[in-house]
Amino acid sequence: MPDETKKTRTSAGKNNADIAGDRKASAAKGRRLRQRPKGKIGEVWIVIECEGDVAAGVSWELLGVARSLAADLGSRPAAVILGIDDQCQELARQSFEHGAAAAYVADHPALVPFITEPHCQTLAALARKHSPEIILLGATTRGRDLASAVATEMETGLTADCTALEIDPESLLLRQTRPAFGGNIMATIITPGHRPQMATVRPGVFPLPETVAGATGEVIVSKPRLAAQQPVRQLEFIPNPEEEVALQGANVVVSGGRGMRQLKNFAMLEELARELGGVVGASRGAVDAGWVSQRRQVGQTGQTVRPALYIAVGISGAIQHLAGMQHSDMILAINSDPTAPIFDIADYGIVGDLFEVVPALITEVKKRKAAAAKSGGAAAKGGSEAAASSEKAAGAETATAGSEKTATATKNGDSETVTTS
Repeated sequence: MPDETKKTRTSAGKNNADIAGDRKASAAKGRRLRQRPKGKIGEVWIVIECEGDVAAGVSWELLGVARSLAADLGSRPAAVILGIDDQCQELARQSFEHGAAAAYVADHPALVPFITEPHCQTLAALARKHSPEIILLGATTRGRDLASAVATEMETGLTADCTALEIDPESLLLRQTRPAFGGNIMATIITPGHRPQMATVRPGVFPLPETVAGATGEVIVSKPRLAAQQPVRQLEFIPNPEEEVALQGANVVVSGGRGMRQLKNFAMLEELARELGGVVGASRGAVDAGWVSQRRQVGQTGQTVRPALYIAVGISGAIQHLAGMQHSDMILAINSDPTAPIFDIADYGIVGDLFEVVPALITEVKKRKAAAAKSGGAAAKGGSEAAASSEKAAGAETATAGSEKTATATKNGDSETVTTS
């Protein structure tokens, strides 16, 4: 019996070779759509996430980094605003004040409220028409949803939850850095063969840029072709009834880790945070142990914070946690292990028993607040600079109640012995 070559066919009557050819043709078409004119570098786009005319803070944070990236590329930063006219115009004005040189405004009733499909269609159409080099979105629930849909539509790469972005000076590619392999390494990712280069960045990773009142820029308005009736529509919005933990906006964050040993010991952190006008956070270890809600988690799989003062109590300093708090203005670490990695990034460190150090801090802060109030100085209310300053000093000069103890305080790598009584 002669040999035969068997070809697998689909229900549509195409064999594997036909399907592969179709896919290659489709991919080639997509790449042609995304090619930029020779010698020209596209803009750096920031997709503005908003409710009405109020933008999410991460959008303004990204405009700050977009200015730097665009300067390195010899391009310009631009905001992309999807919504309805009046709201879009107000957001365009705000985007110029935060550093955008241009604003692409897509005006259509189907874009409010947010539904993934019309937003994806609109953003992809704008990108095909204007060929941006980079598109950045906040790594929020909405941003992750939209970014993945657009990257799939554009057949390009997407790096999620970046902690650093920079332009390679030789290739001019976007270097996108994020923790990988469970946070055990930092991976730098590039997208050399497809455009646009896309990434999401978590809130709090970059600082808010300085605003320029009255700044103006170019507004490019489009009317996307969208069906008035979408297959998916929002019937009702029901807010989460659970208490929101305002970690990202807090001036002081007091976080506990596995060193807290059990749930009831977080009461002392609550008291310290209350005295300083701050909030309580936690490491992933404390959350996994069931002591604290995941909404309080700081780190790669939690929230990113940039408070004026971050106090890490009983936290070893795994890279997953550092990714969420390393840009704090001042970091105080309290740990019994002098080799804990948290001390490598701490401005002040106390090596000692947290169950003695934390009560001492609470006592000291209360004492200094009372003295300030008595002397007619500014009373240290929630999150005041006086309270934070007192606490920082207390971290270096801590006094414990009870029998005399000795702890080691470190500052910027230097060590000194502090006798407490």
